[in-house]
Amino acid sequence: MGLIQAAVGSIGGSLADQWQDFYTVPDGLPPTAALFAAVPSGTNAGRGSNTRGSTNIITNGSRIVVPEGYGLLLMQDGGVTALVAEAGAYEWQSNDLQSKSIFSGGGLFESLVLQSWERFKFGGQPGSQQAAFFVSLKELPNNRFGTQSEIYWDDGYLNAQVGALTRGSYTLQIVDPIRFVKSFVPASYLQPGQVFDFTDLDNAAASQLFNEVVSSLAPAFSAYTNDPAKGNRITRIQQDAVGFASSLSEAVETAYRWKTDRGLVIVKTAIVAIEYDAHSRELLKTVQRADALTGARGNSNLQASVAAGFQAAGQNAGVGGIMGMGIAAGGVGGLAGLQQPVAPAPAMAPAAPAPAAAAPAADDPVARLTRAKQMLDAGLITQADYDAVKAKALGL
Repeated sequence: MGLIQAAVGSIGGSLADQWQDFYTVPDGLPPTAALFAAVPSGTNAGRGSNTRGSTNIITNGSRIVVPEGYGLLLMQDGGVTALVAEAGAYEWQSNDLQSKSIFSGGGLFESLVLQSWERFKFGGQPGSQQAAFFVSLKELPNNRFGTQSEIYWDDGYLNAQVGALTRGSYTLQIVDPIRFVKSFVPASYLQPGQVFDFTDLDNAAASQLFNEVVSSLAPAFSAYTNDPAKGNRITRIQQDAVGFASSLSEAVETAYRWKTDRGLVIVKTAIVAIEYDAHSRELLKTVQRADALTGARGNSNLQASVAAGFQAAGQNAGVGGIMGMGIAAGGVGGLAGLQQPVAPAPAMAPAAPAPAAAAPAADDPVARLTRAKQMLDAGLITQADYDAVKAKALGL
């Protein structure tokens, strides 16, 4: 019985595989699908009879339509034989006996007699395996990342180590389909009906990529905030999708060789949130205040404060208070031009000494940084001196 079934199967299979077919993209694909097998159309609007062909044989003369944004990988007996990276319609041609067809010049003897005999030796099934796979060449979105605990990095803007929780997403692109299939895709996905999707929670290979991205976030943040070309501003990351993606891609390439070994790159990122720890939030607030009080804005703010002090002193302590403020202001660099002309007072009993003005708090980091910046602008100290004062004021 076994021999009879094999003979019937081999002849029936050979006859069914003589039909040429159209291979297309399967229905119902998710938009994030990266790799999937091409499927024969079989029928179209109720027309067509090619419904019993072998799933692992592509008949010579069959057409494969490649959509825009996809590449076509051809495989024979488990090995990649060709890659097509341009959209269009292509015709399958193979020297394998199983692909020969009487409709494409294979002849009756080879296409039916020899093919049936070869299949009979394998129990009635083809002794070869052929497959065509579509691979996405587009940016594949919705690859998410997030940290469950704070990550820490050396921040060039804050000049200190900072920590934060972060979450967001990134887009992936397959830049070397052959390397991607040979080095990364598990064999279970190189079968008809299987779809390799980076966002599939059951895809263990995609989960590995997620873990590698999370472990690369800290060096990526450090590389971004310490790059002078990017302005050393941590707040720019959320607005610079391509710039931070470049830093993240370089970090995963350095640690895990995504492009070199797997043919993958990160193209864009979207950081949804960065939640700094308490120490980093306080440090960021202090540095932002110090930056706001430097340069022209700082000078304007300081002069307005002194003018307000003159007014308050005149109201509360008379001429003596104003003169005291004038003397104090004269001791601050850059305020020599702030003077209040005072008419000589008639001889009279010495006025009661005005209450001494409260000295600014010695430990106020903003005041220290402001004075140091004014001295730097006046050329009284060097940049190194200013950096030392800034580090000390911020407790670094």
